[in-house]
Order: sequence, then C-alpha cells, then structure tokens
Amino acid sequence: MKASVTPLARRAAHALLRAGGVAAGVVVIAFLLVRLIPGDAATALLGSRATPAAVAQLRERLGLDESLPAQFWHFLTRLVTHGDTGASLVNGVPTRELILARLEPTLWLVAFATVFAVALSVPLALWAATHRDGLADHVVRILTTAGIAMPAFWTGLLLILLFSVRLGWFPVGGVRDGYPTSIVLPALTAAVAIVPVLVRSLRAELVEVLRADFVATLRAAGLPERRILARHVLRNAALPALVLVGTNISYLLGGALIVEKVFALPGLGDLMFDAIGSRDLPVIQGVVIYTALAVVLVTLVTDHLAAVLDPRLRRAA
Repeated sequence: MKASVTPLARRAAHALLRAGGVAAGVVVIAFLLVRLIPGDAATALLGSRATPAAVAQLRERLGLDESLPAQFWHFLTRLVTHGDTGASLVNGVPTRELILARLEPTLWLVAFATVFAVALSVPLALWAATHRDGLADHVVRILTTAGIAMPAFWTGLLLILLFSVRLGWFPVGGVRDGYPTSIVLPALTAAVAIVPVLVRSLRAELVEVLRADFVATLRAAGLPERRILARHVLRNAALPALVLVGTNISYLLGGALIVEKVFALPGLGDLMFDAIGSRDLPVIQGVVIYTALAVVLVTLVTDHLAAVLDPRLRRAA
C-alpha cells in the first residue's frame, strides 16, 4: 500500500526545491562575477601597469586560462568539498577561514537586532491598534514613516552622536569590553530599519483580530482587557508577524554589512568592503555565497515553522 504524503511534507519538499533553485542561482551569479568584468579580468584586477607575467600568473590562479565549463566545474567542486571559493588574492588564506573568523560579530549583530526589533515593534503596534485612528495611532504612523525614510548609516551616525559622543554610554565603534556594550548601537541601527515594516504589519493584524466576534464575547464575559490582549489577541496576530520577522532577518543579514562598516565592527561587512577595496574577488564571491545561503536557510526555516503552526498553510500546499 502506497504511503500518502502529508500536506506538511509536500510543502516542505516544494520549499526545498525553491531554496535549492535560489541557491544554485546565487552560486552561478557569484561564479560569473569575475567573468563579467569587461576585457581581461586579470588585467582589470591588477591594473593597467601590471606586468604580463603577473597577469598570466593571476589568470592561472583564477583558472581563467581554462574553458568556461571547466572553470565552473572546478569552482563548484571546491565550493562543495572545501566550503570556499578559493584562496584570498591578498594573503592567500582560504576564504572559508576568513569568513568564519569574521562570522561571530555579524551573528551577534543580527541576533541583537532581531530582539530589539521585536521589543520595539510589539508595544508600538499594540498601542496603535488599541487606539485606532486616534492620536497614538497617528504618532506611530509618523514614527514608522520617518524610520523608513532614514538610511541606516544616517541612523547610526545620529545614535553615535547621542549615546556615544554626548552621553558616553556606548563605545563609538569597534569591539570593546565584549559584545553587549559594543553591539547595542549597531543592533539598534539595524533594528530601526525593519521596525516600521513590522509595526505596520502587526498593527494591521491586531486591528483585524480586535474586530473579531470572539473578542467581543470575551469582553462581554468580563475578562480584563490586558488579559484579552495578551492571551488572545496577540496570540492570533503573532503568526503573520513571525513570518515577517523571519523574512526581515534575511534583510538584516544584508543590512548588517553596511552597519558594521559604520561602527567599525570586524564582521563580514568589514571583510566585504576590504575585499572590494583590494579587488579580492574570491573573498567577495565567498561572502556573497555565504550570506545568500544564510538568507535562503532563514527563509526556509521560517516558511516551515509557519506551516507547522498554521494548519491553513498546510492545507494550501
């Protein structure tokens, strides 16, 4: 007797196929980065004053003297077997080692930013939803609109001026006295970039739940308003917000690269900008692939978790 495939398993299989397609596309694009440089890539990387011997050596090192299919096969083989895109052109260290050495600050930044984003978004959305079309709602809308309009580097500079230069609560940049103090301002900067989206989405969900019949029934039964909001309203509105948080964690991974540069954190962003400045293409390729795969993984986990928690998503698979 043939075993039936559950909707959850079918949805997970479809999600894996989509994630695999995206990951394959990212690998191909990263591979083509060096091949899409106009003219001779080795000459472009070394500069017009490079000697023919240096150009020939770099072409051999990058595998540019082989056919395109052979280049891609060697690139893919090294990526699968060694987990990197080759050795750095600057110091000869494998890109995997460079990335892993810079990974911890980026992970701390994303983790703190996620906590800050949730901690700011939930009270603001709840305040706006419970005072719909009132003064509080308009104030939250103005704040979220201002948050969307402010670039991350500008927010970071304002936070540095206030909390580092004026008040002296946190270091201006770098890692001092461990991560808790050094990561607060960068994480807050990254969080501010996604708080407006989270607040608007959660507010819309809360307004819909507050209009539901069961909320009116609970109020008629005499339950305290705080209990209704905490145990019933927030719980029913949390799932769409959870999906959005997972999606924006992916955005944080990309935005963290810029925030790290503003605050001089020695993470993947600092590594990426240094590699761009020195035209270290293997490192650039490695950071692009690792970051993109992390985004794919977070999106996949979020999608599966949402399907586990919401039976409607399983039935729609």
